[in-house]
Amino acid sequence: MLDATPTTLVERQALRVNPAKTCQPIGAMYSALGIHGCLPHSHGSQGCCSYHRSHLTRHFREPIMAATSSFTEGTAVFGGGANLRQALKTIYKLYDPPVVAITTTCLSETIGDDIPTIIREATESGVIPNGKTVIHANTPSYVGCHITGWSNMTASMVKYLSERSGESRNQVNLIPGYVEPSDTRELKQMLATWGIDAVTFPDTSDVVDTPQTGHFQMYPQGGTTVEALKTTGDSLATIALGPEASTQAAIALDAKCQVPAHILDLPIGVAATDRLVQTLMDVTGTQPTDEIVNARGRLVDVMTDMQAYLYEKRVAIAGDPDQVVPLVEMLVTCGAKPVYVITGAESKYFRDRTQAILGETVPEAVIRDNADLFYLHQLMKQEPVDLLISNVYGKYIARAEDVPFVRYGWPILDRVGHSYFPTLGYGGSLHLLCTIINTLLDRKDRDDPDEVFELVL
Repeated sequence: MLDATPTTLVERQALRVNPAKTCQPIGAMYSALGIHGCLPHSHGSQGCCSYHRSHLTRHFREPIMAATSSFTEGTAVFGGGANLRQALKTIYKLYDPPVVAITTTCLSETIGDDIPTIIREATESGVIPNGKTVIHANTPSYVGCHITGWSNMTASMVKYLSERSGESRNQVNLIPGYVEPSDTRELKQMLATWGIDAVTFPDTSDVVDTPQTGHFQMYPQGGTTVEALKTTGDSLATIALGPEASTQAAIALDAKCQVPAHILDLPIGVAATDRLVQTLMDVTGTQPTDEIVNARGRLVDVMTDMQAYLYEKRVAIAGDPDQVVPLVEMLVTCGAKPVYVITGAESKYFRDRTQAILGETVPEAVIRDNADLFYLHQLMKQEPVDLLISNVYGKYIARAEDVPFVRYGWPILDRVGHSYFPTLGYGGSLHLLCTIINTLLDRKDRDDPDEVFELVL
């Protein structure tokens, strides 16, 4: 399918081919689902909402509930205020959610709808019933990407809901970043094992990975409650994982409630997870449990045993900045050579951190933000790699170049398990590392001649 991709690189200013990102409202909708009892609402056309819901549904294999303002041609002229007010009336009459989280779209942002004023007037007129919560985030699709949308909605949770009572609580806030529900669950389990009380927000575990019980739940049991979100202003500190996704909310909470913010890489690999553990030690004044220390030891054991199969392997990586940076660090730690590293987002954090990691170990590496998978394919055609790691859209490149392929990141539409098996923390990093190594070993078995086709490694 991609055999015609040229090897000659041409600088493109206004064209993206196979972009390595998607739009803001998808990320905002995913973040909103992390509030318990929340119904996301797309303030735009039905088509926008359908796309956002279907993309999330295909990734998580779960029905994603959301409402829409159902814009028409007339709305583009007269504005979407009337549509939103009618939508809120219908929402509370039919679905009665505790929380509604409004995300804007290209059209509503171009029109210039004043969402805070519409919410205030709807509250005063009784359209929004007493005891119900409505928040919003501005998420135009023509700016940023899905990570930006997630960040904006998470920061809106702080803006609308976080409070400071003046009485400090012996708890930490954890902002997990744009990750799978399995990753959030893994982080919560680590804190629980450690004995650290935490408010994790947004929390999509038990929301987009719910068990099949035979009974439909409009609002699953998971998600961070509004009551818990209100206490975040009294916490000891905020641990924000993934600088691009989580920094905005952590800084907003610090500014609003004076809760110190600690911005860290996502804990992928030993080094990044060590930094998280050290930060938790500093904040709480406690030591990790033997269970956590042993999990680290198991990860190091596999890294040591299997380093020969990763050593000097040329790897191409595409994905979100927050996931790619610590993944590059983990691969370098294991002896691999990430030679092509791209992201679809524009990110100084990505450029600076990746260059710092690869500057001395892989000086020939191509590092580029605001790029696309077409560009990555061109690089791979010029000089092949041993492994490709990207979201599902990389499968076409992997097939065209006959390269081992590990699906990682957002979205994954053709496989299962990504929302159930973590890749963060010591345990999650072990699972990710084993997936990478086993992919390379599968290719080795496929290509080995009979005389070296071994039963035992």
